[in-house]
Amino acid sequence: MFFERPNTGERAVLVHLDMYEDAEREDPAEFQELVRSAGATPVALVTGSRSSPNPKFYAGSGKVEEIRQIVVDQEAEVVLFNHALSPAQERNLEIELKCRVLDRTGLILDIFAQRARTHEGKLQVELAQLEHMSTRLVRGWTHLERQKGGIGLRGPGETQLETDRRLLRERIKYIHKRLEKVRKQRDQGRRARRRADIPTVSLVGYTNAGKSTLFNTLSVAGVYAADQLFATLDPTLRRLQVPDVGTTIFADTVGFIRHLPHKLVDAFQATLQETTEATLLLHVVDAANEERERNLQAVNEVLFEIGADEVPSLMVYNKVDLLEQVEPHIDRDDQGRPRAVWMSAAKDQGTEFLMQAISELLADDLVHKTLTLTPAEGALRAMLFEQNAVLDEQWDDKGSNLLEVRLPLSDFLQMLRRCDIAAERFGLRQQKETCEEFF
Repeated sequence: MFFERPNTGERAVLVHLDMYEDAEREDPAEFQELVRSAGATPVALVTGSRSSPNPKFYAGSGKVEEIRQIVVDQEAEVVLFNHALSPAQERNLEIELKCRVLDRTGLILDIFAQRARTHEGKLQVELAQLEHMSTRLVRGWTHLERQKGGIGLRGPGETQLETDRRLLRERIKYIHKRLEKVRKQRDQGRRARRRADIPTVSLVGYTNAGKSTLFNTLSVAGVYAADQLFATLDPTLRRLQVPDVGTTIFADTVGFIRHLPHKLVDAFQATLQETTEATLLLHVVDAANEERERNLQAVNEVLFEIGADEVPSLMVYNKVDLLEQVEPHIDRDDQGRPRAVWMSAAKDQGTEFLMQAISELLADDLVHKTLTLTPAEGALRAMLFEQNAVLDEQWDDKGSNLLEVRLPLSDFLQMLRRCDIAAERFGLRQQKETCEEFF
C-alpha cells in the first residue's frame, strides 16, 4: 500500500511562495530537484509572495485561481507546495483545484517510500507516513456518511473514520514494537564493537553531497549512488583497515535536508543512532554548491536535534574537481590536527589525504616503540606480525627479539592480556578491560 509506485511520472504543478515573515525560506531550485527525485514531471512553477500565509488556502484566492487554470491547461495530476500545509489547507486546496495536493513533507515521505529497500527502512518510512496520514485521515472519507441510519442499521458502533483511526493506532503501535526490536539488535552490535574497541566512522551530510560515492570509493561497497536527492536511505556498514588504527567500521547514512520533517527524525531514530554513537563523523559537504554554508548549517541543526553535535567530526569538502584552482589537501588547526579535507570522491582524488586525516584523529593513543621480547614471548611476536604492526626486527646477543612496533594502544593491551603479560612489562599502564577477546 505504501511502497507501490507507478513507473511513469506524474505531471505536477509546483508552487513556491516567499513569505516576508519567514526568515528561513525554502529554495525553489532544491524543490524542483525533490520533485524530479520523486519521479514527477514538473510542467509549471508558480511563484509569488505574501506577507503571511492565507489560513484557508495558504496562497491567496487569486493565486489559487491561477494555479487552478494552469492545472486545467497542463492537464496536471498533482499540485506540490514547497511549504508545510495544514490538513485543512490541503483539503480546501484539493476541493478547489480538483486534484491531489501534497506539501513538502508529503513529497519527502513519498521519496523515502520509493528509496526504502530493507525491512527496517520500510518500517521506518511506513511509521512516518502513518503518523503524517493520521492528521489528514478525514480527507479520505468526506464522500461517505459518517454513520448509516435506517431500520436495522441504528445503534452503537464506530463510524468509518473512527475505525480507520483505530486501525492506524494499532499499526503504529505494532511498528514501534518492531523498530524497538531493531534498535536493540543495533545496540548489541554497537556494544560488541565497543568491547572489541572497534571505532565507528559515520558519514553525514546534506543530501546529494556525495556520501555514497565517497563510501564506495573507500570500501568498494557498491552502494547505490546517483545525482539525485535521497539516493541512499538504508544505512550500510563496512569494515575497513585504517593505517595505524586497524579494523574500523564505516557507516553510510541517509542525507539530511533543510527543515527535515520531525516525523522522519523520530521514525529514523534506530538508524540515526549509528551517528550519535559514532567515534568520528565525516561531515561531507558539496564544495561546489552555492548553498554550501546554508546546507552545512542545516546538517548541524539536525545533528544537534538527534544529540550528535558533541561527536568529534572531520569536514570533508567533496567535488573539488568542480572548483577552479583548488587541489586536494588537508586543513589543520592551531594544534596541527586535521580539521578539513578537500577531495573528489567521484574522481578518486585526495582519498589518501582523507585516510591520513582519519588515521591521525582515531590513532591518538598510538604505541610506537622498540620492544625486547624473550623467546618465551613468541606468541606476542606472532600477534604483532599478524596485525602488520612490526616495522623492523633485530636480535641481540642473548637471542631476544628487538621489535620496532607501531599500533593502537588498545590493540596492544588486548594482545598483552591474551598472552598474560603485564602492561608494566613495557612501561604501560593497564587500562580497564574493554573486550573479551582479541579479534
